[in-house]
This record gives sequence, C-alpha cells and structure tokens, in this order.
Amino acid sequence: MKRFLIGALMSGAVMMPAYAALTKGESAPGFTAQASLAGKEFTFSLDAALKKGPVVLYFYPAAYTRGCNIEAKTFADNADKFAAAGTTIIGVSQDNIKKLNDYSADPEYCAGKFPVAADAGGKITASYKLSTMTLDRKVTDTRGADVTHSLTERTTFVITPDRKVIATLSSNDDKVAPHEHAEKSLEIVQGLKK
Repeated sequence: MKRFLIGALMSGAVMMPAYAALTKGESAPGFTAQASLAGKEFTFSLDAALKKGPVVLYFYPAAYTRGCNIEAKTFADNADKFAAAGTTIIGVSQDNIKKLNDYSADPEYCAGKFPVAADAGGKITASYKLSTMTLDRKVTDTRGADVTHSLTERTTFVITPDRKVIATLSSNDDKVAPHEHAEKSLEIVQGLKK
C-alpha cells in the first residue's frame, strides 16, 4: 500500500494547491541554474539555450521516483528527435545537484542525453507560477533514499526563442501522463519546423 501511495504522489495523481501556471502567450522568465549533464555539473542558462532554438522546460517532483523515472526515460529515448527539431530539453526539480549528477548519468533514466537542473528552494518553480507540496510524511525514492524537499507539480513548457510560452502541459490540470510530456512536446516542436 505504501508503494502505491508513493507512486500516486510522484506520478502527479495527488492534487497540489491550485496555482495558475504560465500559459500560452506569456513570457517565460529567464533563469540560470546549477545543472548536470551525464554527471558533469555546469551552469544552465535559459537565455543561452533559446539562442539555439526552442526549449522544452519540464518540471518534475523528484528524481528517482516512479513517474519521474518514466518521464526522464521518455525524454531520453526521444532526445535525438528533439535535437533534430533544434530543441533543447531541460528538466528541473528541487533535488540537490549531487542527486542530479547521478540521475543525469543513469542509463535507465536521463542516460546523459539531456541536462537536469537543481531548483533548491523553488525560486524557478515560483517564477513559472507552479505549485509545490511539502511532504508531511516520510517518502523514499526508488533507490531507498528519503525525499526531503518540496515537490513541484509535473508541468512542461514549450518556449520559443522569443521567450514566448507556446504550450503548457500539466499532469494536474490536463491529466497528461508522465510519458506524454515528452511525446506531446515533441509533436509541438516538430510542428514548428514545418
């Protein structure tokens, strides 16, 4: 039963307080963040990424949790298609950079195919008007480690080089399943090339 509850929480099935995430047509706030790609730390800049083309910015509750693992694997499996569409993928959670170094390199999930950024304290999350949930009970990830940070609602933004949000995909509002965040955002960026 405990595993079911954790899985439901991490897959977005547990409702979080309602906030109004950025929507189509709004301007995406710029940010820089400590990030990891294939286990190597660097500073990610949204503005620098947008100079290369569209960006798919996806927020997820916690690395090494059921729904997040599915989502990361689907983004990794489609990373070459995103690259062919001239699109940068960046995942953001409130995990610490040490955990993200492992996650970004893990061949079962990010597989070194795209970076993930640390949003300790949720400043980036708040700038995108996303809700968070503070845990009131012990939750462990799929590796058995405690999740000790707030969980950000699972939401994906597709952002064009002019910093406009052209799509917002939400597990809470739109009932988008974890794997569908990658699939639907890929369809959108591929449509931009046509």
